[in-house]
Amino acid sequence: MDELTEPLTQGNRRALSRAITLIESTRPDHRARAVALLAELPERQALRIGLSGTPGVGKSTFIEAFGKLLTAQGLKVAVLAVDPSSARSGGSILGDKTRMETLSRDPNAFIRPSPSRAELGGVARRTRETVRLCEAAGFDVVLIETVGVGQSETLVAEMSDLFILLLAPAGGDELQGVKRGIMEIADIILVNKADGDLRETAMRTVADYAGALRLLRKRPYDPEGYPKALPVSAYTGEGLDKAWTNMTWLADWRREHGHFETRRAEQARHWFLSELRAGLLARLDRPEVRARLRELGDAVARGDSDPDSAAARMLDWLGAAECDSLIAGRQAHERRA
Repeated sequence: MDELTEPLTQGNRRALSRAITLIESTRPDHRARAVALLAELPERQALRIGLSGTPGVGKSTFIEAFGKLLTAQGLKVAVLAVDPSSARSGGSILGDKTRMETLSRDPNAFIRPSPSRAELGGVARRTRETVRLCEAAGFDVVLIETVGVGQSETLVAEMSDLFILLLAPAGGDELQGVKRGIMEIADIILVNKADGDLRETAMRTVADYAGALRLLRKRPYDPEGYPKALPVSAYTGEGLDKAWTNMTWLADWRREHGHFETRRAEQARHWFLSELRAGLLARLDRPEVRARLRELGDAVARGDSDPDSAAARMLDWLGAAECDSLIAGRQAHERRA
């Protein structure tokens, strides 16, 4: 058993932090240890809530207020915040923890920012596995904050039980180009900043989105009235209780009707295929493969071959090389036997 397993399952924060660092490492020996660690963890379930929103909508402020509401009820809350990485330097600010100053000091809360490392979909490469670590550590609710709203940022729905879309009052025009893809996967839309002078505008925005949601095709795992739009204020706390009540009611309804476990099974299948694709791509990172790629790439650049033909030749070459490797492996096994 890995030395991190026992303290992690007992809720030790240091062990959890070390395990997440291990999970996020790209070293082959670390990856092998991470896979073994995940296999040892007990099966525990937390409510996984994905959260996305437009820039400036107040995601961090909302998560801090919402997290404090949950911890006040005795729940343990883990926040996994994904920070965008620079396309030039590859670095990330990872400042989410400092923006949730009050929640970060709460003994029932754990905040972990992670770099996106140019991964598409709004989440980091190992966010799904980090969720598993948090569940094993005994957290009741795991909040997954994505990089920011966008049409490609729907991957978080494949690792969460509920997907919450956070919008600002009168934000419809800014979302015309992206709201179709996002709204189709949202379970609840929360219009933030519904306070002060913006309250009336926020209520109109809620009504607009409620009407738009009724036009979407009904999903089999939604009860009557869902998805829905609600007003909230992370600043005053108004509406947070109602939002949490709606989230828990929806999760309970899906459990009772068999959609909860079915959805998680579908997500597991999705991540199996995703990991398989990533593994196949990783096989391209070998000296002989890179040499062949350079050779064909140079031919395309010179105009001696078109991209489609070169790609077909590369795939044929990979297939032949894989067959040779399998035959060599089988012969070696027979010799040992």
